[in-house]
This record gives sequence, structure tokens and C-alpha cells, in this order.
Amino acid sequence: MRIALRPLLRYQLIVDLVAAGLFGLLAFVIEITPGDVTGNLGAAVVTVLFAAAFAFRRLQPGVALILAWVAAIVQMSLLRSPSPTDVAVFVVLYAAAAYGSRRVYWAGFVSTFLGAATATGYLILRGGLQLFSTESAFAVLAVLLTSGFAFLLSWGAGALVRTTRRAAENAAAQRAAEEATIAEQERVRIARDMHDVVAHSLAVVIAQADGARYAAAQNPAAATAALTTISSTARAALADVRLLLQQLRHSQAEGPQPTLADLESLYAQVRAAGVDLDAAVAPLPDADPPAAVQLALYRILQEALTNALRHGSDARVTVRFAWHPDRVELTVRNRRVVGTPPSVGGHGVIGMRERAQLAGGTLSAQPESDEFVVRAILPIGAAA
Repeated sequence: MRIALRPLLRYQLIVDLVAAGLFGLLAFVIEITPGDVTGNLGAAVVTVLFAAAFAFRRLQPGVALILAWVAAIVQMSLLRSPSPTDVAVFVVLYAAAAYGSRRVYWAGFVSTFLGAATATGYLILRGGLQLFSTESAFAVLAVLLTSGFAFLLSWGAGALVRTTRRAAENAAAQRAAEEATIAEQERVRIARDMHDVVAHSLAVVIAQADGARYAAAQNPAAATAALTTISSTARAALADVRLLLQQLRHSQAEGPQPTLADLESLYAQVRAAGVDLDAAVAPLPDADPPAAVQLALYRILQEALTNALRHGSDARVTVRFAWHPDRVELTVRNRRVVGTPPSVGGHGVIGMRERAQLAGGTLSAQPESDEFVVRAILPIGAAA
């Protein structure tokens, strides 16, 4: 079975190996007994096993836990007394909880209780503790609780580090997801602006081109004026598209943000395309509306006029603004061909409805008798 190693940085791997080597050297110096060849051989085996567990504690906590248990079993089988070398057990339990897989994590938890029971039982079997007196029974219980608490404390410290690290990772993942969501929303907004700019400008250009074609033979001056309108509309659209593309490349760049002050230019473009536009505002706003509301109104009106220019049965379009203390109402009416109801589920209507909803309002677009009516109600002031 292939053992998966945790990815460590080079300096972390070097630090672990050097620390394990120093630990093994110091432990062997402590464990060695001059003149006891057999005892020193057993000390070397135990020291190497504990040092290996120390070295693997972060690279593969599961292997480190197994090595620590093997080292403890070898130590007990050689009837060696507990020594400072056993501190490696605490380090391994900490690493199993902090860096191990879910299985290793719980194996370390179980090892805290098994280790305490094993250590206490070993001391009893070696004769260091007796069970046949009250004092000895209390001593056994004290050893069991003390060793269990020490093991559990090491494992609990690792579990706390594990929880803290997981919380930091989850917070980082949440921030990344939020940033990706914001970026996607910005792309959708830019795509919607691109659709509004291009669709409106092309509708004006097409209307002017058709008019220029019919007027070229009889009224050259009208054809020249139509071509002038086409040129100015195309240039303005090109400038807006360039700004939008720049905003896509550089998210901090300012994109085109039309306001209500730009409505007269929009009206002029539509009238130049041959639309008989009747626009009125009653009542007037008491103060400047929020920028988000102005942008939403401009784009909704732009799309509504574009649809009227493309699908209307004649050139008459009515625009009405009504400003109230808590809301603004926009109504756009144009005549349609009776008997051929237009589709209200196109991208343009969807875009208008999304803009209204983002501004906290509502939008309806539907035929009424022989007219097609777009109504938008957006909150202003504190309601927005």
C-alpha cells in the first residue's frame, strides 16, 4: 500500500530531520550505560525508533504514531524503565491531532487512553506499583490519571491547532468564493451594459441607414443628415464599448455610467432615427436621485426605446416619469401591430427586469390593447 506524504516546504523537511537527529543523539547519550553492551543495543533500537517517529511526525503522522507504539512496545519488552526519551510520544500525539488524516486523528485520540492504561499496567507488572494496599491503589490511580491527562493534553493541543488551521482555510476559501462571485457579477453587469449600448446604437444606425437609402434620390440633404447621425452614433457606441472592454481588462477602471442628465442625448438619438418621441416628467424630483437609480433608469429607458424602435408599428413613443418622495415610476408606451404580440421573454426584457430588481424595484413589460407598455417602479431615498 502506498503511503501518502504530506507536502512540506524544503526548510520544514530539513528542520524536522535535523531536530530528529539531535533528539536521537541526545536520547542515546541519556540511555547509554557504560559496559552494558546488551542494554546499550536495546537503547539504540528504542532511540532510533523514537527518533524516526520524531522525524515523520509532520511528513506522515500515521507512520509516526505506529513507530511510537513500536518503540514503546520494544522498550517494555526489554523491561527498560521510563526515561526522558519517552517525550517523543507527546510530540507524536500532538502531530497526529494537528496534521494527521481523520483516521490518524482519531487513532491518536484512542492512543491517549490506551497509552495511559499500557504505561500504568507496565509499571504494575514491573513491580513498581502494588494493588494490594490502599496507598498503592491510589498510586496506581494517580499514575493512570496523570499519564492520561498528559497524553490527552498533547493530543488536545494538536486538535486545537488543527481546528484553528481549518478555520483559517475555510475563511480564505470563503473570501475567494466571495471575490469570484463579485467578479462574476461585475462581468454580468458589464455584459448587460455592452448589450444595451450595442443594441441601442445598432437600432439607431439601422433606422438611419434605411431612411438615408430611401431619401438619397429625392432629398440628398436628408440622406447627408442621416449619415451624420449614423457616424456620431457609431462613434459614441465605439467609445462606450472601448470603455467597457477596458473595464473587463482592468477591474479598477471606470466604465460608462450615464445619468439622467444624459437622457436628452438619448432622446436626440431616437428622434434623429425618426421616432416621434413625447417625453414628460411630472412631478419633478425634489433632489438628485441616487446614482444607482439614475443608471438603472437610463438603461431601462434605453432598452425600452430600442425595442420600440425595432418592433413598434409606427413612430410614436410616449415616455412618462413620475417622481414621488419614496419612488420613481417610468412608463414607456409604443404602438404595436395588433394580432402579433411581441415576445416578452427576450434578453432585452430580462435585462430590464434584472436592472429594476437590482435597484430594489419591479418592472413589467406586456401588451395592453394596441400598445406595448413598459412600467418600472424603483425606490429612492431611504427605501433604496
